[in-house]
Amino acid sequence: MTDSGSAERSHRPAFGEYATPEEQSRRAGRPLPPPVVHTPPAAPPVAPVAPAAATEARAAHPVDRMASIALLAYGLWNVITSLFTFLNPSSLMATLLQATGVSGVFSNNELAKVWGTVSGAVLIAGWVATAAWTVLRLRRGRLTWWVPVLGGVVFVTLSAICMMVPFFSDPAVVSHLSGQLQR
Repeated sequence: MTDSGSAERSHRPAFGEYATPEEQSRRAGRPLPPPVVHTPPAAPPVAPVAPAAATEARAAHPVDRMASIALLAYGLWNVITSLFTFLNPSSLMATLLQATGVSGVFSNNELAKVWGTVSGAVLIAGWVATAAWTVLRLRRGRLTWWVPVLGGVVFVTLSAICMMVPFFSDPAVVSHLSGQLQR
């Protein structure tokens, strides 16, 4: 048979078990323990960075930064000077006729003005996009000198294609090309 009294005693708390450390010290006549200060845990150790990630996180090289800025400045100068030519394309078209050996006068001026405006807009938008991408890459510490070069090649090519539309639709150029094909 089991004694219910002994079972009760085993579940009862012992003297001072639920007392705080301050209460236990006061009743035992000891000085109070120093207060416990909870400090946040230390930051976990950082894993070593892989070599590929380290090159992306590094600061941009000063030569790369200067080259990128110089190329963007050259591109801006090119856009500004080209705008004057594209917004008044009659002299450009006359020069192209002379350079290609076409005899005659360029007469497709209205279409050339429209496509000149489109060509100028392409250059402006291209320069802004290239500059934004370059700055983004510079802030991330990545290699950037090639971005203005690529942007220049792409957007100058698109601008030249825009200017070729009125050139190849001019009657003098069409008659010259058809005469060349008949020979």
